[in-house]
Amino acid sequence: MSSDRRKFLKQLGSTVVLSSATLSSFAAMEEHEYRILQAEKRYSPNDKVRIATIGMGIMGYNDTRTALACPGVELVGCCDLYTGRLDHAKEVFGAHIFTTKNYHEILDRKDVDAVIIATSDNWHSTIAKAAMRKGKAVYSEKPMVHYLSEGLDEIKTQQETKAVFQVGSQRVSSLSFKKAKELYQAGAIGQINSIEASFNRQSALGAWQYTIPLDASTQTVDWNRYTAKDQKKLPYDSNRFFRWRNYREYGTGVAGDLFVHLLSGIHFITDSKGPDKIFSIGGTYYWKDGRNVPDVMSAVIEYPHTKEHPAFQAVLRVNFISGEGDHSSTKIIGSEGVIDLSDEGGGFTIHKNKMPVAPGIDGWDSFSSYTTAMQKALMDDYNKKYSAADQQTPNIPGITYKTPNGYDANIDHFNSFFDGIRLGKPIVEDAVFGFRAAAPALACNDSYFQNKVIHWDAEHMRLV
Repeated sequence: MSSDRRKFLKQLGSTVVLSSATLSSFAAMEEHEYRILQAEKRYSPNDKVRIATIGMGIMGYNDTRTALACPGVELVGCCDLYTGRLDHAKEVFGAHIFTTKNYHEILDRKDVDAVIIATSDNWHSTIAKAAMRKGKAVYSEKPMVHYLSEGLDEIKTQQETKAVFQVGSQRVSSLSFKKAKELYQAGAIGQINSIEASFNRQSALGAWQYTIPLDASTQTVDWNRYTAKDQKKLPYDSNRFFRWRNYREYGTGVAGDLFVHLLSGIHFITDSKGPDKIFSIGGTYYWKDGRNVPDVMSAVIEYPHTKEHPAFQAVLRVNFISGEGDHSSTKIIGSEGVIDLSDEGGGFTIHKNKMPVAPGIDGWDSFSSYTTAMQKALMDDYNKKYSAADQQTPNIPGITYKTPNGYDANIDHFNSFFDGIRLGKPIVEDAVFGFRAAAPALACNDSYFQNKVIHWDAEHMRLV
């Protein structure tokens, strides 16, 4: 056993804590052990997965580095529409890396087994379908589609080609979300009734005002290829290329970028197929930089009763100018407790609260407005009906769960993808799951821009 592994295993005892005696962490510790063994596994050349990344922006580079941190993975090529990013790919990954501005040249290569699609949102589905038809496994950044109308066709393509397909909302592979799901399903918080989830930021970079290179121009950017799908052709604009998330034509706003993460986690924990009613409001309150999507958005989403879960309501919010600073939170609220996933994948807490058997009397009650004789009669009757124990509020210890130091859910998410390619294992976030998370997020945009409630058939994944 390697010294690093001994150190990692030693950390498990101090970093995984469940303070409730009835809910152990043994299953989580076993899964840690399994993950460590997976990371140490040696792969033969025949098991090697050769990847290429299409879209070498922020997520493109991060996804590529994470994929290469998984054993038995090799980078073959990179595609981007800006020359500088292709040059940098060779600086980072080696001069031998194949680079191109034409994604078809990546898909035509026989030595590419899988592609990472990290382009602007408007190209996700088009490239994913082309890749699957070329026999490539696909890791698609979220949201997997730009418009609701693209979802079913992409699912159909995956089912027809049998391609391995995974969407990149890594929290659904996180050990903390898996443990939260386990405890939720064990009834740790009683019956779910609502969820409050948010992403707050307070920085220009967090609000998508990304740095633009000094040589940005039509000489270094393939603007024609980038805008090939646009209904209305616009002249070159560096903001629209390098800060594409700010524009509906290329991105999906805060809903497609961040609501979809929140919804992925919610659906994973609750096994939900999705809501049936979506309404959102928002506006551009601070970042008045020409963007045509909100910098603050709130949504109320209603989930109907299904065989998977009772009816509940979710309230989502993104605030790009929050005095709270950079902070995310997901609180799953039940009748007897709350799962608080505010640690963003690093762990969670469960706060337990349960009502006493007796309904209560006196205090903030009409009891004190009655005559003294009536109060005595009511109190005598109450004490006969309910014992002292029934009148006490139960004191139930909470639960705290922490993942080990150095744990990375992104690597687990990519390992799931590569296990699907090598071993045919089920994908944790396949095309159906990915669309069911993306659809209500995109419906939030539709609700905002059309100023109406969106009705959604989650079972059949279509607008009502």
